[in-house]
Amino acid sequence: MSDYVQMWKDLGMDLETHDALCQVLPTAFGDVYLSQENRPEAMGFWDFVVSEIHGIRPSELIEAQKNGRKVFGTFCVYVPDEVVIAADGIVTGLCGGSQFWVPGGEKVLPKSTCPLIKASVGARLDRTCPFFRIADMYVGETTCDGKKKAWEILGEDVPMYIMDIPQMKREKDIEKWAQEIAAFAAVVEEQTGNKITVEKLNDAIRIINEKRKAMARVFAATKGKNLPISGKDRLLMTQIAFFDDPARCAQMCNKLADELDERNAKGVRVFPAGTKRILLSGTPLAIPNWKLHHIIETSGAAVVCEEMCTGTRYFENLVEEDKTTLEDQYMALSRRYMKNNCACFTPNTGRIDDILRLAKEYEVDGVIDVNLKFCCLYDTEGYTVEKALKDAGIPVLGIETDYTDTDAEQLRTRIEAFVEMLG
Repeated sequence: MSDYVQMWKDLGMDLETHDALCQVLPTAFGDVYLSQENRPEAMGFWDFVVSEIHGIRPSELIEAQKNGRKVFGTFCVYVPDEVVIAADGIVTGLCGGSQFWVPGGEKVLPKSTCPLIKASVGARLDRTCPFFRIADMYVGETTCDGKKKAWEILGEDVPMYIMDIPQMKREKDIEKWAQEIAAFAAVVEEQTGNKITVEKLNDAIRIINEKRKAMARVFAATKGKNLPISGKDRLLMTQIAFFDDPARCAQMCNKLADELDERNAKGVRVFPAGTKRILLSGTPLAIPNWKLHHIIETSGAAVVCEEMCTGTRYFENLVEEDKTTLEDQYMALSRRYMKNNCACFTPNTGRIDDILRLAKEYEVDGVIDVNLKFCCLYDTEGYTVEKALKDAGIPVLGIETDYTDTDAEQLRTRIEAFVEMLG
């Protein structure tokens, strides 16, 4: 990615430290991804994106900024991309998934903060990720206490807007979230200088709905007994979807889904018949966090679905289209986004329902419920998840981990034992 050095300099990045990251990533990606056999040809697109992860998409964003467009960096699946797109803005995900960025976050955050938050803060403050340098405004949300305090720190370094997510899902809470979306829309209009109209918002809703439909097709390909794609390849597609242009994302996901449908029709598989099927639930796995998928899929099992923000929560449920007033559109957006079942809500029976439903739809042999260390929300909810699965007769393994590799062999031992137990 040497062609992008000047761009990184212009962004004020720490090039020496950034070079260290660029040297590690290709090896890690090769070990996890390129070592796989019989991968779908369409995965070549995502392989290319990763090979140019800090170059090709950042350069597109910078070019758009030169043409007057604004870039909004987001950290959560509750922030409605549709609103930004309707004002001709661009959305890019900003969650950090690498241990490389954690020490930078620990300079200003307690070590007992979850690694996703520490990595996200470290990526910005240590100036080692172009996406964090490019965004004109960050959009935070109140899904956990750690994030709330992190926004205050990031807000000293970059313009920050925070959306207040209700903690319950009553009708008045859905109405409140619609009001939050309307308030966010006003900020987006101010930042972009563009007015959001009913027509533009309907177009944006359709764009994101098409992206969701395309991603759903890829996931649906692993509902049958034949497994035409690995879980980690599907995870990579989902992780990149947070950064990519939504229309291009839909196009490439549909291309991949077409190939998977052909593979299923011909019985082409990437795992032997009888491989144990795992549903992964819990905290999100931001790029380049591929550790757990890699361990599972080199321990005799396959991840067939993720009940995560980097999984079904990202694309399930469509926004109702063709509303005729902005007020009705904001309400339609609210109803869709409030169907996401994050552990920040109480009560959160909807997430239990989702896990049980997905376990049935994907015909899983077992569930691995993963919690990023120090995420007390998902850690606490793990009790309810495991109880519900055991009551339903579905084997479950609870795991706590972080971004380091120090627990890799311990995790492998536990996962191999779990998979053997399923047999």
